[in-house]
Amino acid sequence: MFRYLVRRLLAAALILLVISVITFFVFFALPSDPALLACGKTCSPARLAEIRHSLGLDRSTVVQFWEFFKGLFAGRDYGDQSVRIHCGAPCLGVSFQTDTPVLTTLLQNFPADLSLGLGAAAVFLVAGLGLGTLAAVRRGRATDKLAVGAALFGVSLQIYFVGLLLLYLFVDKWQLLPAAGYTPITQDPVAWFQGLLLPWATLVIVYLALYTRLTRSSMLEVFGEDYMRTARAKGLPAGRVVLKHGLRAAITPVVTIFGMDVGSLIGGSAVITESVFGINGIGKLAVNSVQNSDLPVILGTTLFAATFVVLANVVVDLVYGLVDPRVRLA
Repeated sequence: MFRYLVRRLLAAALILLVISVITFFVFFALPSDPALLACGKTCSPARLAEIRHSLGLDRSTVVQFWEFFKGLFAGRDYGDQSVRIHCGAPCLGVSFQTDTPVLTTLLQNFPADLSLGLGAAAVFLVAGLGLGTLAAVRRGRATDKLAVGAALFGVSLQIYFVGLLLLYLFVDKWQLLPAAGYTPITQDPVAWFQGLLLPWATLVIVYLALYTRLTRSSMLEVFGEDYMRTARAKGLPAGRVVLKHGLRAAITPVVTIFGMDVGSLIGGSAVITESVFGINGIGKLAVNSVQNSDLPVILGTTLFAATFVVLANVVVDLVYGLVDPRVRLA
């Protein structure tokens, strides 16, 4: 198992290295002059040259990438002797707009994504597994048809529609909940829960349909296997056959999708959800950085999100090894 983990971590590190190279050259090598973005609309040639020198943009692209890569492990300094900004390791750059290290800004916005992503993921995973298993066990019955119909309805919905509808009903019309938003759990646990309840519900409604359908189809495929018929023939209780033998074998594709969804949600992919409910997370930060052409923040959010997606896939590989011991030999 240890060798299996080491191989997966080395592969993850290689993938992140490739992603960092690609994103750096896309955001810094392709634009004609990123210093223009940092300088603003009214910028004198002298000020432009000063910014280009302070950001290290007057060097070759290869040297710039080496400085960026070295900053990930050792940190780096921006500016000259008069105005110097230190960016500690791992340094993802300094924002053109705020002169703040990108990692500092990301860590300030990260708790909102962590609460939003993990809270919603826990609900739609458990509910999806339960509804999908129930639909598979009662295949062809009213329960199955209702679950499949609800799943199809949920797949057709969009986050911005569900979010705005829930805000209108529960906040504006019925006034059952306060306005949605993010409050740190350490500051006020009740406000944290109430503020994220509608965003969680929005993501659950949209994602639950996928997990219900995926679990149902996987369970139906497993039910046709020989070992399932053998387990029934031995007289094992129906619940044990379904949960221990059936669900354990059928959960593999669900774990695959769940790992990618959780990694992307925590990495800030819930952009629309954050925008609808006014949550200042990494997704909303990425949108603002694109609007402001803040290349270091765009690069930082891209690498930050990629890191969580890759790490989530490593965790999925470990879960594979726990669920199916044969995977450890792969």
